[in-house]
Amino acid sequence: MENFEVVIEEVFNGIRIDKVLSELLPDFSRSRIQQLIEEENILVNDVKVKSNYKVKTGDIISGEIPEDQELEVEPEEMDLDILYEDHDLIVINKPKGMVVHPGAGNTKHTLVNGLLAHCKDLSGINGVLRPGIVHRIDKDTSGCLVVAKNDNAHQNLSEQLSTKTMKRTYIALVHGVLPHNVGTIEAPIGRDKNDRQKMTVTSVGSRPAVTHFKVLKRYNDMTLVECQLETGRTHQIRVHFQYIGYPIVGDPKYSIRNTPETQGQCLHAYKIEFVHPRTNELMQFSAEMPDVFKKVLEELE
Repeated sequence: MENFEVVIEEVFNGIRIDKVLSELLPDFSRSRIQQLIEEENILVNDVKVKSNYKVKTGDIISGEIPEDQELEVEPEEMDLDILYEDHDLIVINKPKGMVVHPGAGNTKHTLVNGLLAHCKDLSGINGVLRPGIVHRIDKDTSGCLVVAKNDNAHQNLSEQLSTKTMKRTYIALVHGVLPHNVGTIEAPIGRDKNDRQKMTVTSVGSRPAVTHFKVLKRYNDMTLVECQLETGRTHQIRVHFQYIGYPIVGDPKYSIRNTPETQGQCLHAYKIEFVHPRTNELMQFSAEMPDVFKKVLEELE
């Protein structure tokens, strides 16, 4: 059970409580906050209110957020594209369309389900729903993902991720012709207050985000770029390129332009580099881009 208490400042005076809390508690969606209010897990001055209650300066909002119930994750036999495997880790080429780990309303057909069928030993650091998962890539992004088989490997790989010594390189096709051969996008990313399913560049409730890129090839109205993540925010590359006016081709969430059939964003995690947690050997792996991405590029020639 997670408890919180906030005192309403004047800047929020007269605003609906669900909207205020969705800004103050960015990890929770507005619908989830409304549910907590309805279930009397959130009170104002120790009194039950409705989601449309307009807060007043000095109101004390207190809440008890119950822990999510753990879901059962069943092993599922899958034809995994394994780039490398040993006693400590697995490197996977994740296909487009596959979710990395189970979540609310999605407990089957994820990479974790397949991993549990493939091997019984996975790190338990991230709990039942995310065993072994050191980092994630979006459902419709393909490519390299490293998974830890034990806690020591998980801690070591997570440390490399946080100290930016693990290198993750992507290939993306973006709308428009980028004028610069190389560049860096440095803009903080946080939850979009108008759409909780999206991220955006914002100074409110955000975290620093840095993406380096270089142009690989220019087409008539598109550009193929290589991107290297310095940070790993949710949807980072997708948000950053939308922010500078060159959204990723096929992105259903961050691009509104007409695009060829791509089965989602043309974004592929094609290379990963890290130090092996046991042997200290430098490990480098690359994954071939999916056929649908190749086809789009062929049609641009």
